[in-house]
Amino acid sequence: MTFSQILTHPGGSHKDEFLACCLLLAEHPVRIVRREPTAEDLADLATAVIDVGHEHEPERGNFDHHQFPKDHPPVCALSLVLQHLGVYKDAREFCDWLEPVEWFDTRGPLETARWLGVQRETLFKLNSPIDTTLLRRFGAAAQLEPGEPLWEVMRWIGVDLLAFVNGLRKRLDVIRDISEFWEIESSKGTFKVLYMPRVEPLLDDPSAGLARFLSSHRYGREVAGLVYPDRRGGGYGLSRHNDHPSLDFTRIEDCEDVHFAHARGFVAKTSATDPARLRELLQQSWK
Repeated sequence: MTFSQILTHPGGSHKDEFLACCLLLAEHPVRIVRREPTAEDLADLATAVIDVGHEHEPERGNFDHHQFPKDHPPVCALSLVLQHLGVYKDAREFCDWLEPVEWFDTRGPLETARWLGVQRETLFKLNSPIDTTLLRRFGAAAQLEPGEPLWEVMRWIGVDLLAFVNGLRKRLDVIRDISEFWEIESSKGTFKVLYMPRVEPLLDDPSAGLARFLSSHRYGREVAGLVYPDRRGGGYGLSRHNDHPSLDFTRIEDCEDVHFAHARGFVAKTSATDPARLRELLQQSWK
């Protein structure tokens, strides 16, 4: 399906339709019109109708949630567009901010604050000038065309968001396929670490995604440390997972093959590449 325009409601703007439009711009770099839809707009397969129109008909490009019953699970226009793009499940897993946006838009600030277990005022302390300015400028526009500053910023947001979700999924798949769980025996106990071997071409940031991978893995809570290729050299990085108190890498700072150990003991870098030597360094770091 190819859209020739994106249509959303006029007046005040919220994050859900703003971000939904951003995502569609990443796939369909077309103008955005802000007005009430007509029956012709809803029937037009080339017009994406966002957060207005009382229809959720993705095969016709209509993405509204206001017609859902009040006890419907919290989903907003953004949720529906993410579903249409096939990335909703991953976005819910990777974007910690998404579920609060769904709640805020469908349940309001009071119920969202209760759900989060915070005071209502706390929600507004998290707002920034970025939020208020972008939404206010979007709300004041009747139409946005390619090349206009806000349109270009919105497309950046959509492109980057899709790249983040799709890129992290690919990264997690790589981690799943090549990583190993090591069980390290030391004189003071046995512990688990996650080991990422060096595989070329090297990921741009080999340690990125490891914590996210572990958060959904059955062994995740048992892992005390991480071992991953050093992107700045041929060796490896060693770090605590979830700031585990029993790993202290200052205990190996005097080893000849350790060229950096943070003074607070949470990370170290080594030129060692032999798995047996890496295990030894981990054993020595356990306290």
